[in-house]
Amino acid sequence: MDVQENKGKWKLALYLSAFIAFIIVIYYSNLLVSNIAKEERNRVRIWADGISYKAELVNYTEKFFNRIREEERKRASIFAQAILKLDQASLDDDLTFYGSIIEFNSTIPCVVVSNSGEIIWAVNVEPEISRKQYIWQVEDYRNNFDSISISYDRNMTNTVFYKESKIYTELRSVLNDLIQSFFQEIVINSASVPVIVTDENETYVVEYGNIDSLIVCNPARLAEQIARMKDENAPIKIELPNLGTCYVFYQESSVLKQLRLFPFLLFFIVVIFAGVAYMLFSLARKSEQNRVWVGMSKETAHQLGTPISSLMAWTELLKEQNVDPTLIKEMDKDVHRLETIAQRFSKIGSLPELVEENLIEVIESFLSYLQTRVSKKISLEFIKPQNSNILIPMNRYLFEWVVENLVKNAIDAMDGEGVIFVELTAEQKVIHIDIRDCGKGISSQKQKQIFQPGYTSKKRGWGLGLTLARRIINEYHGGKLFVKSSSVNVGTVMRITMNK
Repeated sequence: MDVQENKGKWKLALYLSAFIAFIIVIYYSNLLVSNIAKEERNRVRIWADGISYKAELVNYTEKFFNRIREEERKRASIFAQAILKLDQASLDDDLTFYGSIIEFNSTIPCVVVSNSGEIIWAVNVEPEISRKQYIWQVEDYRNNFDSISISYDRNMTNTVFYKESKIYTELRSVLNDLIQSFFQEIVINSASVPVIVTDENETYVVEYGNIDSLIVCNPARLAEQIARMKDENAPIKIELPNLGTCYVFYQESSVLKQLRLFPFLLFFIVVIFAGVAYMLFSLARKSEQNRVWVGMSKETAHQLGTPISSLMAWTELLKEQNVDPTLIKEMDKDVHRLETIAQRFSKIGSLPELVEENLIEVIESFLSYLQTRVSKKISLEFIKPQNSNILIPMNRYLFEWVVENLVKNAIDAMDGEGVIFVELTAEQKVIHIDIRDCGKGISSQKQKQIFQPGYTSKKRGWGLGLTLARRIINEYHGGKLFVKSSSVNVGTVMRITMNK
């Protein structure tokens, strides 16, 4: 199998393999992300259910405490009435029941105060309160606690100050902790999802978590964020003590969003890595090819040196033997031609010296020499502009080599019969040299392959002619060599473009 000929197929196979690998990576990555997203949604659903249940618990607890408060008020009222009955009872009345009411009050702090403010009775209070004589000395009771008035007659009124029991206070603390932990459960959730808790109007933010504070502080950005959350998930409606109806908005976590981008980031990294690796491999391969070509070229130039010297000596000897001068002249041309070829090979691999030459004269001279050495069935036609003096910097030996390669390829394409047109056109900044034949043409698939090292459609040859020709024009002369146009069984136009 010809590797160069099938290079395009190899590249296509590699591209297809890379594409298939990318599809597989994307598929399994998306499958993984979908599974993670599903798991996260399940966790969020469980978390949301937990929030709803906990909200119900908080509301139930608040109602429970309200009932306890009401019960304690009733007990305080009964306690005050019992004191009133004891005070108003006669000696013959049975006071056991009222005494047991007062005796069994072991939880509700109560202070009985006379009409003048004097503390008459104190129970379940701190010792220092019991030692006070007047209620205004106990600011806490007088200003912050509930009271019940007990009227003895029109001029006598006692007041019972009472506050919530110690048990109730402890339960209230538990409720506050429960509410606080409820908000923490919402904000610091196990799913690590962004959360915003708002009031019923969705304007006041009660709590938030995993959200940039700058968004919360900006009403416009907050509204946009809430709208995005609404689009992703329906908000959770909850009832909270002292707040009423609230809504919990949430969306998928930032980790999941990053995971969605992971396949594309991975593909981007792989593409960069593969591109850099391919570039380094290509540079190494080209460098190795260049070293091989340079070595072969210089070795060829060296090997040609000895027979050329011998031929030069033989021509001088033939001149002394009175041989036909015409034959000697043609032999001198061929020896000069061999010297030119040796010069070409010797300059490969080193930066050639460019000298201003008359392009028209160089092409005319070379085509004239070549016409005498090709088949008589081949005609070389040079089409040039009226201006006969176009100077451009070039290395004549290497430039003639390029034209020779292109003309010989055209001759082979026409099977040694036909007309080859070499047309020179001058523009403002560049010169175009078109070499046109009427041969077999080049298919569009192979037009890019013909400049690759080793590619050839001939039974003989190394496939380096067009590669070296393009290198001479592109790298040494700063121009371009390319296929201008080609059609199968119609012909090909090769174009050389050089700067003036």
